[in-house]
Amino acid sequence: MPRNSGAGYGCPHGDPSMLDSRETPQESRQDMTVGTTQEKLKTSSLTDRQPLSKESLNHALKLSVPEKVNNAQWDAPEVALWTTRADGRVRLRIDPSCPQLPYTVHRMFYEALDKYGDFSALGFKRQDKWEHISYSQYYLLARRAAKGFLKLGLERAHSVAILGFNSPEWFFSAVGTVFAGGIVTGIYTTSSPEACQYIAYDCCANVIVVDTQKQLEKILKVWKQLPHLKAVVIYKEPPPNKMANVYTMEEFMDLGNEVPEEALDAIIDTQQPNQCCVLVYTSGTTGNPKGVMLSQDNITWTARYGSQAGDIRPAEVQQEVVVSYLPLSHIAAQIYDLWTGIQWGAQVCFAEPDALKGSLVNTLREVEPTSHMGVPRVWEKIMERIQEVAAQSGFIRRKMLLWAMSVTLEQNLTCPGSDLKPFTTRLADYLVLAKVRQALGFAKCQKNFYGAAPMTAETQHFFLGLNIRLYAGYGLSETSGPHFMSSPCNYRLYSSGKLVPGCRVKLVNQDTEGTGEICLWGRTIFMGYLNMEDKTCEAIDEEGWLHTELIITAGGENVPPVPIEEAVKMELPIISNAMLIGDQRKFLSMLLTLKCTLDPDTSDPTDNLTEQAVEFCQRVGSRATTVSEIVGKDEAVYQAIEEGIRRVNMNAAARPYHIQKWAILERDFSISGGELGPTMKLKRLTVLEKYKDIIDSFYQEQKM
Repeated sequence: MPRNSGAGYGCPHGDPSMLDSRETPQESRQDMTVGTTQEKLKTSSLTDRQPLSKESLNHALKLSVPEKVNNAQWDAPEVALWTTRADGRVRLRIDPSCPQLPYTVHRMFYEALDKYGDFSALGFKRQDKWEHISYSQYYLLARRAAKGFLKLGLERAHSVAILGFNSPEWFFSAVGTVFAGGIVTGIYTTSSPEACQYIAYDCCANVIVVDTQKQLEKILKVWKQLPHLKAVVIYKEPPPNKMANVYTMEEFMDLGNEVPEEALDAIIDTQQPNQCCVLVYTSGTTGNPKGVMLSQDNITWTARYGSQAGDIRPAEVQQEVVVSYLPLSHIAAQIYDLWTGIQWGAQVCFAEPDALKGSLVNTLREVEPTSHMGVPRVWEKIMERIQEVAAQSGFIRRKMLLWAMSVTLEQNLTCPGSDLKPFTTRLADYLVLAKVRQALGFAKCQKNFYGAAPMTAETQHFFLGLNIRLYAGYGLSETSGPHFMSSPCNYRLYSSGKLVPGCRVKLVNQDTEGTGEICLWGRTIFMGYLNMEDKTCEAIDEEGWLHTELIITAGGENVPPVPIEEAVKMELPIISNAMLIGDQRKFLSMLLTLKCTLDPDTSDPTDNLTEQAVEFCQRVGSRATTVSEIVGKDEAVYQAIEEGIRRVNMNAAARPYHIQKWAILERDFSISGGELGPTMKLKRLTVLEKYKDIIDSFYQEQKM
């Protein structure tokens, strides 16, 4: 069985040899002074009627002396490398090559205030107008939220669960939770009441923060099954009627005024970097969701060194502008948007809740981010949209785009590191591609990242043709996000970049081709799975190495599924999803889905094939325009897919890597269908269960 999968940051495309550490310059430290604070600290419409004044900021900073770090405690031999207790501590994996002392989330934010206090921190749209919160205001909001949680009875090492779309309230509630000694636990907005109940019960949530009445109703249905839950806070709209222990955000923030600043500071002063402050629940790709415990050091280390490896700039050099739209309950978005933003003083602007249904591009155009991250499916949807628009354009415009992308792709593939562009390439960019990037909102975007799942070569080539490099990150929830990062300073096509400083990697159980299981070690490695000692022991070995996922066949062959799945999708551009099957089986088989258009309102797959899929059908002699015209009846398409699978098998390292059986499903994978998680990550166990009859038929025929 696979050792561990986790809900991840991305998957490497071969070449782990490139994933080595590099020197990271130490940032200069400035004296800790309050600095000049905005004179215009007005009442925030997000909080309450009490002004966020300069005096209140100075008072808070005067009390909030950064906690001292006891260097000796990190050498304590009695502390284990992992724990499954929410109140446990762990021994940190400090690498001699990068021995930076650990520090807490509060210290990270406190030190950022001196440099970035007057910078815009959070941008949000209200009545079609953008408003902004400075870092000084952000810090005060987080402190008031922390005191509010304490007033509601938040206990040490218990959780505040947040169930809502990305917003300033999500951010300062999360930071306030950590300040108050609690544990931040995100819940996906798409979760059912039962799924909310499972997580809230498992993490011992004392408080749940929700954004809408819809999410509040989920909690009300299961509240009786949550013995630790003391209160719910709702922030986007008021509850339908007055209910006991249900507070609006304004009421909640008022409660914080009753707690002395000194009481909060006493709690902050006792916090240590090797204690849990964040829980990230895996999306259930390998069974029930597991609570991945991340320490304060996991968060602060990754926010600093993971982002440096991605060439994120500090605001005093160039303030990064990012759009927050991916679920914050997923580690990729939480590290990238929330914690890295504090570390380097980025300006984080929040998209609309329907971002993934079409409004994201409008936000990108208005904000013009300098750095952007998307899961592969987001980039694929952008690609498909451009292809659809191009197909509907006039002959000349379509030919101009194809010409510009062709010459640019050739240049980027043949001379990927060269800044000297031929005249033709520069002309193509000026006349065509720059306008496309501007229409997408990427006119100022210097860094485009992807993670959480693998990216097809087709998609990477498409964006290279637009002069947009897609930089990969590879990691898991269990590695606090990125364990490897690619960036403008460190880019190779199909590679996930280099190791984040302070981290290590090794391959075990290698075959003759050098393929094996990736094992990870370093400051990014999680503390353990909450309340799951057996799963933690499966994931982390005695030396503290984290093991990742492989399919292990009945014959004992270790087969990494992702490279084979990607090879099939590359060979057959009609294929949308390909899932390899073979764990504890005698041979490999595969489930396939076809590329189809999405319903614009629900994002659910339709029966209509995409333009690219129709073109594939026409090339192989089929007139099909819908999925239903193909499944089980279109011999031309089936023959073409069979030939494509045969070509993939010919390039396989050995016969055990061959796909021997396959089937086309009637509907593409989707979130609503249960096959994909909220970040479009394939939920393998769900697929195995849902299509059990088809899978069993592969192997029943073999038993003759």
